[in-house]
Amino acid sequence: MAEAIARRAIADGGIAGVTVGSAGAAAHDGAPASAGARRVVAAAGLELEAHRSATLTDSVMATADLALCMDEFHLWRALELGGGEKCRLLTEMAGESGGVADPFGGSDDVYRATFSELERLVGAVMARIAAGGDRTA
Repeated sequence: MAEAIARRAIADGGIAGVTVGSAGAAAHDGAPASAGARRVVAAAGLELEAHRSATLTDSVMATADLALCMDEFHLWRALELGGGEKCRLLTEMAGESGGVADPFGGSDDVYRATFSELERLVGAVMARIAAGGDRTA
């Protein structure tokens, strides 16, 4: 969901030189987005039908300029894979604290709440990037 939100923010904001992708610490390569995520994203006018999950690996981390993690476990895993200083909690990069709970297996209400939280956080990060803010701190 965060990737779809970020792609829209990049397009709507005319942000150049930024590409996004997603990878999960416990994801299974090639799996479709969950039904709840697809429904909530579609209701917001975005699309996840073609999305396929990717596992977070050391090669993914090696190619990333910035890794925004949803919670402390994801951050720990990204650091373990060599992410170093380019790893940040999404909340931290947005000027907040805490983490974002994974809605996997939750109801559509849980997915909607997570989508709204991600929309706010990703929007703040993209606004910071668009304003020329440091993309890594």
